[in-house]
Amino acid sequence: MAKITYIEHNGTEHSLEVATGLTVMEGAVRNMVPGIDADCGGACACATCHVFVDQAWFEKTGSREAMEDSMLDFADGVTETSRLSCQIKVTDELDGLIVRMPKHQG
Repeated sequence: MAKITYIEHNGTEHSLEVATGLTVMEGAVRNMVPGIDADCGGACACATCHVFVDQAWFEKTGSREAMEDSMLDFADGVTETSRLSCQIKVTDELDGLIVRMPKHQG
């Protein structure tokens, strides 16, 4: 389990325990966190689970693959710490992870 804090654009925080092996997106969807729509169900075929990873955690989430980069082209406000939460696998090393949702997903 890893504690992940999801922060909505308006500042509302959701701190959740997410099981190892799930994705950050699955943790949000299973706990009905607003701002993570996951229209494609985690197939990396949309950008409705776009998050900004806290800078201190970015490298620990792994690198973006080509498909993720392609999908982020459809997201608004992409930054250097943007990720699709469906592509971040939860591990014990991500205990304490902080992600923020973009305004358009709020």
